[in-house]
Amino acid sequence: MSGPFAGKKIVLGVTGSIAAYKACDIASKLVQEGARVNAVLTESAKELASTAAFEAITGNPCVSGLFEPLPTREIEHITLAREADLFLIAPATANIIAKAAHGIADDWLSTALLATEAPVLFAPAMNMHMYEHPATQENIAALKARSEASAGGAGRCYFTGPGEGALACGDVGPGRLIETEAILEAADIAMAGPKDFAGKRVLLSSGPNHEPIDPVRFLGSRSSGKMGYALAREALRRGAHVTVVTGPAAVRPPHGVVTVEVETGREMFDAIDRLFNDSDLFISAAAVADYRAANPSTTKHKRGGENLSIKLEPNPDIAAHAGANKRHNQRVVGFAAETDHVLENAAAKLEEKGLDFIVANPVGGERNSIGADTVQATFLFPGGASKAFPTLTKAELAIAIFDAITKLGKE
Repeated sequence: MSGPFAGKKIVLGVTGSIAAYKACDIASKLVQEGARVNAVLTESAKELASTAAFEAITGNPCVSGLFEPLPTREIEHITLAREADLFLIAPATANIIAKAAHGIADDWLSTALLATEAPVLFAPAMNMHMYEHPATQENIAALKARSEASAGGAGRCYFTGPGEGALACGDVGPGRLIETEAILEAADIAMAGPKDFAGKRVLLSSGPNHEPIDPVRFLGSRSSGKMGYALAREALRRGAHVTVVTGPAAVRPPHGVVTVEVETGREMFDAIDRLFNDSDLFISAAAVADYRAANPSTTKHKRGGENLSIKLEPNPDIAAHAGANKRHNQRVVGFAAETDHVLENAAAKLEEKGLDFIVANPVGGERNSIGADTVQATFLFPGGASKAFPTLTKAELAIAIFDAITKLGKE
């Protein structure tokens, strides 16, 4: 089995939130992904969820009381804390967050948190007023600050959620346990290393544009947003602050990024232009519409039996604008999706747009990567250097792109 969780040892800490029962789904998904999961239930959590359920799902005995006899030395808190790849606290109450922030160790879970050098991911779930209370917010801020100051050892703490909506107490607001899919995304990001983009601000464009012809129809492309998703996730895994400007894509950006939604090429240009100066890296991964209707109709075009002509005008070139305005320490990477003369056309774009490098990939016919999960790619660099890749998944290509950007920074 392959994937980010295959063979990983994950301690799942379940605390006394009404959402404790949802941790069973998290445990199940992790086990399905090949993780070895040890569930730890606090005394409060045991009032809300069954230890037997977690033992059946994980195939491992549950851990609870600090002094209760354990089946083997293998699951003692020091052993688990030392060997774990991740501590995932889901749901995380205000109580466990406060204990972690202040180093209180009065039960099995809080003691193990002090003993581990593994990253710790909190998925908060509580009443909105408890979450918004200054004490809770100060504790969260302290843990985040400690994580940023960590050099890769103890103290790496991450947060995902909470979600907003109707809470069990009847309030409506932040406090819901975020979806399992989002928690697993955040878990992958927390475990990933190295965090070589920590403190960097990455700006991405993603997806297609829809250029209106009339109130009903539009010009667009088949872009799914999968490449933009893969790039955003890899940037998060490397510790970056990520902003994604996305058109109406089929695939949404991952949780944890700042998302700016646009529709047209002009809207995308304006958003990128507004955010560009605050970024360290811009990757132009969107299938930006080269043309738009010059005069979109305000009423629906009716079928009349005769030919219909629509005058098109060019959209601004986002990548070229970024390449022309980048700072000396700012990187700009582009894509060239070509149906023919792929490398020649990509090389011309690389020079014309002033990019740090360009990712050339063939599209159309059987090798079409638009909307697919895999892609063929060649990196072209100023000066004529190039690097060709076999067919990769888009996640693998995203890793290769960030590795290449890192190498540029060392030259």
